[in-house]
Amino acid sequence: MKKLSIITVTYNSEKYLADCIESVTGQTYPNIEHIIIDGKSKDGTVNIIQKYSHHIAHWVSETDRGMYDAINKGLELATGDFIGILNSDDMLDTPDVIAAIVKAFEESNADAIYGDLEYVYQDDPGKIWRIWKGKPYKRSLFQLGWMPAHPTFYIRKSCIEQYGGYENHYFSAADYEFMSRYLYKYRLSAYYLPKLIVKMRVGGMSNKSFLQRVRANRRDYLAMKKNKIPFAFFVSVLKPLSKLHQFYKKN
Repeated sequence: MKKLSIITVTYNSEKYLADCIESVTGQTYPNIEHIIIDGKSKDGTVNIIQKYSHHIAHWVSETDRGMYDAINKGLELATGDFIGILNSDDMLDTPDVIAAIVKAFEESNADAIYGDLEYVYQDDPGKIWRIWKGKPYKRSLFQLGWMPAHPTFYIRKSCIEQYGGYENHYFSAADYEFMSRYLYKYRLSAYYLPKLIVKMRVGGMSNKSFLQRVRANRRDYLAMKKNKIPFAFFVSVLKPLSKLHQFYKKN
């Protein structure tokens, strides 16, 4: 049976971490390796990790150079055939999510799998704010500013061993750089799984203010240049707009 690794990065995450962990422990798929990398939290995060330690394959609490540096530490520890990231305040959407992802890998033989994303309210995750609806994969979509929803993105460990982890100096655009490097520059294959994968609490780090969004867009542009996406400046302008048609109100 194939193993799937989930990496969760924490820092002062006591408020929602238990929800995150329980969404993993509640999965029907039996061969999951959950890795938690904590950035030396000052609240009760480590106490929560210790409480669930019998469900956690590896965990560490030490200083790091930010979220993506911590993810890279998790990638080095991961032993699964497939690897995904689950943020500490997010949850897997339903108990059959990981089983569906592994099945999609096996049936499609793709290098990466991605799906749909629910944005939910922070203190009421049962209340849906928006749904990010994906689409079947085409490499050319990157030239229009499109990208998969990163919280739903799972990839084969063998690919990471070949092409490396996240580049921390891109900050909030590191996930976009990672996916554009793998899917656009190196032409890895991807398969869209039309299923809700993750419940994500609203309030991402690149969207808290206009200034932060401008900075994130600048880093997107640099990632596009690095990974040879044509007309990078124009595409960096299109990128925020390309997301609009992927969002659906949940009635």
